[in-house]
Amino acid sequence: MEFAPEIEAAIAHVRDDVARLHAELTRYGLVVWTGGNVSGRVPGAELFVIKPSGVAYDDLAPENMILCTLDGEVVPGSAGSDRHPSSDTAAHAYVYRNLPEVGGVVHTHSTFAVAWAARGEEIPCVVTAMADEFGGPVPVGPFAVIGDDSIGRGIVETLRGHRSRAVLMRNHGPFTIGADAADAVKAAVMLEDVARSVHYAREAGPLVPIPQDAIDRLFDRYQKVYGQTGEAGR
Repeated sequence: MEFAPEIEAAIAHVRDDVARLHAELTRYGLVVWTGGNVSGRVPGAELFVIKPSGVAYDDLAPENMILCTLDGEVVPGSAGSDRHPSSDTAAHAYVYRNLPEVGGVVHTHSTFAVAWAARGEEIPCVVTAMADEFGGPVPVGPFAVIGDDSIGRGIVETLRGHRSRAVLMRNHGPFTIGADAADAVKAAVMLEDVARSVHYAREAGPLVPIPQDAIDRLFDRYQKVYGQTGEAGR
């Protein structure tokens, strides 16, 4: 399938980003073996890019990232189309179809976030980093089995209208969303950091909640003021 030159350029850019960003998952210890995945929406097209299923992270490259439609179908004749896409492709596709503001989706098996998901327990907002990044607690999504778009439905139902960019899918693990793939990876890294911190804090004694008005102020500042121009909250 051929696309307009500007779309081909956008596809190439997203392929590069998605391939490169998988290294961040291993760098921060968020995945083991071939588990987990990053995807990125192609700007200006009804397409996204995701990793192939069961391929070692060291072997991931832009040319073997898989181009899919927003229905989760592999684009015939595109680079990587001879491979099976990630088993979470249907979930990612459902998120992109139903949350048009989302440009990136990440799934990891990070230890502490998975532990909260295994208990079916949201992570309470008791550290300022959570207020900054997620605007409150990290919610729990429903149990769903891989194979169709059930996980995607759970992600959308849980996060639609919620400030959090992360959800703990019950008995499974975390998914994060972002303005693009890099933003979603950042959310995944931050999620595991706060999941670990709050776990250890609760082991040591009672948690001290942050007042809602303070959470609101922290979130607003971080999203609008923090960082350099055009990079707030990123």
